[in-house]
Amino acid sequence: MKKIITSIFACFALLALISFDANAQEALKQKPSPLGMVTYTFENTYVKVTYGRPHLRGREAFTETAELAPLGKIWRTGANEATEITITNTIKMAGETVSPGTYSLFTIPGAKSWTIILNKDVGQWGAYKYDEENDLVRFEVPVNQSDEMFEPFTIRFEQANGEVSLQMIWAKTMVSIPIEF
Repeated sequence: MKKIITSIFACFALLALISFDANAQEALKQKPSPLGMVTYTFENTYVKVTYGRPHLRGREAFTETAELAPLGKIWRTGANEATEITITNTIKMAGETVSPGTYSLFTIPGAKSWTIILNKDVGQWGAYKYDEENDLVRFEVPVNQSDEMFEPFTIRFEQANGEVSLQMIWAKTMVSIPIEF
């Protein structure tokens, strides 16, 4: 009887181990829109942007009928959860003062300019519950063309000629937000 109970316990343990191994392997597979994070530090100020990185995969972005980020519509500025930006000290973005904190970063893409929105509601999935009343700041930045093609949506910090900007690039569309520390 003791051998039967031991054998049954061993079978359950083996099944649990196989199940755990399958779940672990599934978790290691890359998401279609993996998480991206970029940071920039200037003296005692730290800026971090966390976002989902969708890929074009033959789809269109930034047109009026685009499946991804259509013109004139509020966009979570990435995939999955709304993009979040964390700032540890007061900075200026495109001339607008931004206090320390964590904010959702939404955009409204346009053909010639984008509306950039920092919103006080964090932890949102997409832009489904976006509420304009919770906007901290809104400003416009011009659209530029990138010299290279970007398959994944990319956010990066660029430093040139003593100036820092937060760039958002997808396909060949690029917007650049000047930052002053």
